[in-house]
Amino acid sequence: MIPNLVETVKGYASHEKETLTKVIEARNEMGNAQSGDSRQEQLDADNKLSGALRSIFALGEAYPDLKANQSFIELQHELSSTENKVAYSRQLYNTTVMDYNNSVQSVPSNIVAKMHNFSVREMLSIPTEERETPKVQF
Repeated sequence: MIPNLVETVKGYASHEKETLTKVIEARNEMGNAQSGDSRQEQLDADNKLSGALRSIFALGEAYPDLKANQSFIELQHELSSTENKVAYSRQLYNTTVMDYNNSVQSVPSNIVAKMHNFSVREMLSIPTEERETPKVQF
């Protein structure tokens, strides 16, 4: 659905093709990274997608006519939904890792963990640039 909406928006912002292309590439990388790649590759793809999504929202602020277009509104809604799903997945992953790490370090489960070489896992961290609100300049 996202690629179709992006195509519609391209007609309204052909001079911002680079931003839209980044969104498509990031979405494709995210889809490809979920099929057996390492956690770091998945995290990198996720971060790239989040950055591209912020660019789309900034594009809407820069072009009020585009912001009023129904297709762009649908695109923003879809991208917001995707961003919320990514945030939820990160939170779920970190909660699961925290529970796992507690089990690996607590008695008596730490004995079994040592026997099977289970180790503490790293939690996902949000890059600094994702925590900042993008600045929109006209």
